[in-house]
Amino acid sequence: MFQNIWFVAAIWMALALSASLVSIWSGISVALIEILVGVITGNFLHLQSNNEWIGFLAMLGSGVLTFLAGAEIDPHSLKANLRASALIGVISFAAPFALVWIFAQFVLRWPLHQAQIAGIALSTTSVAVVYAVMIEGGYSDTAMGKMILAACFITDFGTVLALGGLFANFSLWLVVFVVVMCIVLWFMPTWTKSIIDRLGATRVSEPEVKFILFVLFFLGGLATTAKSEAVLPAYLVGLVVAGVFLHDKTLVHRMRSIAFAVFTPFYFIRAGSYVSLPALWPALAIVAGLLFLKMITKMVGVWPLARMHFMNRQQAAYTTLLMATGLTFGTISALFGFQNHIIDQRQYTILVTVVILSALVPTLFAQKFFQPSKDAMHAWGRLYRRRLGTLSVEDTEEPDAPPR
Repeated sequence: MFQNIWFVAAIWMALALSASLVSIWSGISVALIEILVGVITGNFLHLQSNNEWIGFLAMLGSGVLTFLAGAEIDPHSLKANLRASALIGVISFAAPFALVWIFAQFVLRWPLHQAQIAGIALSTTSVAVVYAVMIEGGYSDTAMGKMILAACFITDFGTVLALGGLFANFSLWLVVFVVVMCIVLWFMPTWTKSIIDRLGATRVSEPEVKFILFVLFFLGGLATTAKSEAVLPAYLVGLVVAGVFLHDKTLVHRMRSIAFAVFTPFYFIRAGSYVSLPALWPALAIVAGLLFLKMITKMVGVWPLARMHFMNRQQAAYTTLLMATGLTFGTISALFGFQNHIIDQRQYTILVTVVILSALVPTLFAQKFFQPSKDAMHAWGRLYRRRLGTLSVEDTEEPDAPPR
């Protein structure tokens, strides 16, 4: 039965369906439930997640989800909330990166490069989890939601720069990848808008979706050939076409439906299945220490900045906890270190476990105890606009919005 690809696919879809039902019943993000399902089935039901096609669907899920997260960052909102997003994003990366590196090198006695991988892996914020939470709650259209997504982008961009700067395999392919990516990013908004304007009426064949997927696959191929990661160009492509998507919500909704129904369950369930409970128990103290260090550095760094940018205590706690999450770039960084023989199997298990726990714990607390209402998140945008004299996106949609 487990050699039949259809039965295996049915099992994975049954797990995804059960996660959706539990999510609806509990009110917890489906991404977190899928991760928990992966942990349970991987350890107790011995779920096999190493099939090549499962890995491809999971990889596709992370890429499309990262692209959609970038596409949700409205350019006008990013500009209006740039100070808050930039400061929160930079400190959210820098504080855990430096302190985890120091802790791993001088307390855990890991060698330099292994400690650097630990710092990079635990400096991230999970775009995938934060985006899933924002979409499910309908918060991605608020100024506060967009600010948090933009801060996630800045944090993970710092992670990518650190990984590339410290461990990049400088070669001709890397130069080709950077040059081609810059060219594609420059022309991508024009190409996308042209296809939508000329072929948008051809809804059955979905040319816009196919074009987006072609670009993501092509740049992903160049990225992996250059020893980089496919999610980086996916995020940047989403960011540059965000302005085009702002005027064509139908395309976003189509790609979002495809991603959440088919691709992302494989990504989140597979991520959870990587947590090995037997390997976890002997290193439980290290895992707890690293998780605590990541959480406390994020809180100490982000909380004061959130309060400084006119958030009340509930909003500041919610923002801080979401910025403390980790998954996509954290697991990618740990896997990079393991595949390139920088860290060993034990260190990889420890880092991946901490990363996955950081996707679960802060998000669970954020949703259950500190979730602001949509009205409160809209109100923060109006307050931010009044205090700094800028205009938030949702304010432009209000009939009584003041002029610039």
